[in-house]
Amino acid sequence: QVQLVESGGGLVQAGGSLRLSCAASGRTFSLYAAGWFRQAPGKEREFVTAISRSGGSTYYTDSVKGRFTISRDNAKNTVYLQMNSLKPEDTAVYYCAAGNTRLPPLSSPRIKQEGGYDYWGQGTQVTVSS
Repeated sequence: QVQLVESGGGLVQAGGSLRLSCAASGRTFSLYAAGWFRQAPGKEREFVTAISRSGGSTYYTDSVKGRFTISRDNAKNTVYLQMNSLKPEDTAVYYCAAGNTRLPPLSSPRIKQEGGYDYWGQGTQVTVSS
């Protein structure tokens, strides 16, 4: 089992920045690829970004490319999401997720699918005001 706890959400003005953290406990976190998803009010949860076990590969959805950066520190069992140039449409609950054997390679668009992730955090609210 892996437990994931997100933090770092909050209220920020458009154009501002936030850094989310996802702290993992339980099994060796370096064995798991990790991702961030988000769910806006009234919408389905959507994929944001993912990172490989080593941190050497990343994948972003088009709407956040150039603004968001995912990274990880396996020594600290933590995954980060640096969010810059935030827009009101980035407002959502952000969820951290981790997966292992059921996840496709990061080069595959199927990395966006929730079904490959085995563990989920409880989410952290990000609100961007205009």
